[in-house]
Amino acid sequence: MIESRVGSGGHYLVLGAVRGLLAEVPRVLARLEAYAPGVVAVGLSPDEAASLREHFVGQAAEPLVPLAPSELAEVRALARFGDVSVPNPTYPAILAWGDAHQIPIEPLDPTDDQYAMMFTDHISYTELVRRTLRERKLTRHPPEAQSADELAMAWGSSMAQSGGSARLARARDAALAEGVRYLAGRHDRIAIVVERERFESVLAALGGP
Repeated sequence: MIESRVGSGGHYLVLGAVRGLLAEVPRVLARLEAYAPGVVAVGLSPDEAASLREHFVGQAAEPLVPLAPSELAEVRALARFGDVSVPNPTYPAILAWGDAHQIPIEPLDPTDDQYAMMFTDHISYTELVRRTLRERKLTRHPPEAQSADELAMAWGSSMAQSGGSARLARARDAALAEGVRYLAGRHDRIAIVVERERFESVLAALGGP
């Protein structure tokens, strides 16, 4: 996990957690406890948050989660550094933590429909082919990494390294930052939790540390 404060008064706490790594859950929750935010913004769409809440928060049994080949390859690569869970265990844990502490959890990524429009705006047919080839390459040859953090960064940069894919990633992070600024009008202390590979981009969208 990585963190930074943002804002002249340090009123944003931004956390970047490695997707899927179970060890990140207690680290993130401990920082939220210490920071005591008035609201937590998460890098999820409202649709994703609703699905996680329905199927994974406070449930006695969890449904089976089918994985795409690239997702399975990522899980296997990450498992070298600790126990892994799918879907990303950090977000259901934050939703449950918010319920227990009566602190709102706000999913600020674009909705599925909004993201589909962003994708169409930024990803040409040529870029779509490149993305498919990059994904296949990652599946066959995951990045060499010495830590979970290094793996997350290498995986994320491989998929959004340049062109339309990079612009799409920045547009999503800009939308999240806009949502955070809206929340700032109603809350003094805001914690923001995103996947590790988005951390620097979100910081930049928020104006830097």
